[in-house]
Amino acid sequence: MAGNSYGNLFKLTTFGESHGVAIGGIIDGCPPGITLDFEAIQKEMNRRKPGQSAIVTQRKEPDEVKFLSGIFEGKTTGTPIGFVIENANQKSHDYSHIKDSYRPSHADYVYDKKYGFRDYRGGGRSSARETASRVVAGAIAKQVLKDIKIHAFTSSVGDIFIDKPYQDLDFSNIESNDVRCPDSATAEKMIKRIKQIRKEGDTIGGTITCVLQNVPIGLGEPVFDKLHAELGKAMLSINAVKGFEYGSGFCGAKMKGSEHNDQYNSDGTTKTNLSGGIQGGISNGMDIYFRVAFKPVATLIQKYETINKEGEKVEMQGKGRHDPCVVPRAVPIVEAMAALVLADFWLLNKMY
Repeated sequence: MAGNSYGNLFKLTTFGESHGVAIGGIIDGCPPGITLDFEAIQKEMNRRKPGQSAIVTQRKEPDEVKFLSGIFEGKTTGTPIGFVIENANQKSHDYSHIKDSYRPSHADYVYDKKYGFRDYRGGGRSSARETASRVVAGAIAKQVLKDIKIHAFTSSVGDIFIDKPYQDLDFSNIESNDVRCPDSATAEKMIKRIKQIRKEGDTIGGTITCVLQNVPIGLGEPVFDKLHAELGKAMLSINAVKGFEYGSGFCGAKMKGSEHNDQYNSDGTTKTNLSGGIQGGISNGMDIYFRVAFKPVATLIQKYETINKEGEKVEMQGKGRHDPCVVPRAVPIVEAMAALVLADFWLLNKMY
């Protein structure tokens, strides 16, 4: 199976399945001499792990990271950093009912057709549990990029949106509630909606907004390796992501050029930032901001119709422990992938 690695100079390769012994990864290209804050790494893992609140899956995983290589006396050595995260709370029997059937909007059918068989326990390699390894690598990338600030937050759940621009939000409030929304009034509405959806045995989607600040000018390459193109690829590689937009995004398509152009100040900054901090695929020093859309989780605790391996119509009902809304736990994943993209371009930029 190809497609298990991301990055060029700062490169992450992940391995493992959600119901195997462990998941993990190898980070290649991390600069030597970085003093790692292991508590900060574990804190990022705790933000993503299951069972952290009443509005997420109740699977209990400590998600403790064990580093195997590439670190000596608390510092990176410049050699590959290997790590594992043991799976401690699998309930594979919860998936026995889908052994010969395909869950709608999951990867079950396409994995079976592509590879000839599949690990049906939690989706195997297609499980969102794989993203835990990305969070480890992203936490290390953040420490490489110590001067860059990366803040992601839940900006909508269903049709409930924050009605303020990110500049008017206090990012220190992101972790003050279970849904990771920095606006407390909106957060209460979101949490109430998720709890209601959960009682119905249904799921709901939402969006995450991410803001990157203090990004130096010059990250990103012309033509095919534009900074926003790599951010888009990174975000769209996350499970359940259906859309990505940066800067003015799709709203920019409704505007005239005279309205959309970012006029320069004498110091090279711009009066507006509809470009989203990126011009010509290269960072311009302004805030980079983008939004990521997540679909509703495909597993429903309701009865619905699907097909089995023989193409016969069968009835199915979801079992196990699943998120009614994946968005709150995906916030640190979005931050992690943004950090991986920036670390890769930051190292490339140092070569010039």
